[in-house]
Amino acid sequence: MFRINQPVPLALCASTFFLMSCTDSAEKRALPNIVFILADDMGYGDLSCYGQQKFSTPNIDRLASQGILFTQHYAGCTVSAPSRSSLMTGLHTGHTPIRGNKEWDPEGQWPLPAASVTIAEMLKSCGYTTGAFGKWGLGFIGTEGDPNSQGFDEFFGYNCQRLAHNYFPGHLWHNREKIILHDNDSGRTGSYGPDLIHRAALEFIKANREKPFFLFYPTIIPHAELYAKDQYMAQFRGNFEPEKVFKGTDSGPGFRKGAYGSQPESHAAFAGMIKQLDDYVGEIIASISELGLEKNTIVIFSSDNGPHLEGGADPDYFNSNGKFKGYKRDLYEGGIRVPFIVRWPGKVKQGRISDHVSAFWDIMPTFAEAAGIDAPEETDGISFLPELLGRKQKDHEFLYWEFHEQGGRIAVRTGNWKAVKFNTELTDTGQIELYNLSVDPGETNDVAGSNPEVVKEMLRIMKREHVPSDIFPMAAER
Repeated sequence: MFRINQPVPLALCASTFFLMSCTDSAEKRALPNIVFILADDMGYGDLSCYGQQKFSTPNIDRLASQGILFTQHYAGCTVSAPSRSSLMTGLHTGHTPIRGNKEWDPEGQWPLPAASVTIAEMLKSCGYTTGAFGKWGLGFIGTEGDPNSQGFDEFFGYNCQRLAHNYFPGHLWHNREKIILHDNDSGRTGSYGPDLIHRAALEFIKANREKPFFLFYPTIIPHAELYAKDQYMAQFRGNFEPEKVFKGTDSGPGFRKGAYGSQPESHAAFAGMIKQLDDYVGEIIASISELGLEKNTIVIFSSDNGPHLEGGADPDYFNSNGKFKGYKRDLYEGGIRVPFIVRWPGKVKQGRISDHVSAFWDIMPTFAEAAGIDAPEETDGISFLPELLGRKQKDHEFLYWEFHEQGGRIAVRTGNWKAVKFNTELTDTGQIELYNLSVDPGETNDVAGSNPEVVKEMLRIMKREHVPSDIFPMAAER
């Protein structure tokens, strides 16, 4: 049973456990490199391979055509920090330590506890060199949640999610060294944060080409603020009229401290940002190929939650959530169902489309099985490696999410049934909505009233799967 904010003996002895299992298995085989690219607030419909019509994403589409595209993959949560905590720990948001975007003084968010076992720690213990390049948001430098304290050999990027709203930052972090970007002083635009991070990630691949590596690439694109470089703006300017004008913060105390800058051409900027990310993905794939690593490298592309409504974003204009209802901060499908693409040449058959139901907490056991090692016993995940390899795949009995803002929300999916609850008093059935996703993927027809036994089962799962947290209490527990 899970105990949040208490010592976890299994987790504390995990490194020794991993080392023992690796000696017996992983060292006897070639460990695959793993590259995990995580977009920030990209909706299910924001890629042309998932139906986007207003612009194209040729490099990501090519990645999908060379591997497998999942149609029913879910993020860990509907906002950044808990979604990433779920990804890193293999635990859903009723169990994972970080369940909200809670700030930390002087910078960053609430740290993952030392007892947490992350994907990076698991892989590092078995001979992987590990690097994270982009946005962290799971613990400030020097805390127990610092990426260097959570299994990453190298980190470069934004530690703080709030500061990652801005594309010309005053500083980035290289491990525990604060890199001051003086050419961004006084409102200047000398160093574009994503470019610096991208170059560092490419260098990490090159520097570690002779040994197994895990590259975690959590880009800040396309999170607001909406800002694309000039060459990308030029490609889309005037194509999406009428433009949406956003008046933001361009001076004063909040400027580049988390407040979004103004953007008079929000549509062009959004398309330009995704085009830029698509080019980054193309360059990563090209680097892997040029270094002769293609056949032994797993490349994954996904997003941390659904599309946002901030800083001038216009997801309805772009149909960013596809056929699904909801946005970031919703537990409807549009807030948590995300693109998920995997390429592994020679292992994953090209051009496949999978309707296997999976989630972020499945990624840790999947990586463990791919590397021939044991995942932690305390996981909510199920390896989907069999699905990748075209073998018989075990399915989830249920999936569970909770979200701690806006009064608290909970969702459960079991089979094709999906329940969403808006009142965190778990004994109250009055605010539960129930949908049959097989006939109603857009969650337009609430059938809770005609399916009382299904609702009863959903409530049972909700009560069982939520383990209280002192740091992140649900609304009814405060």
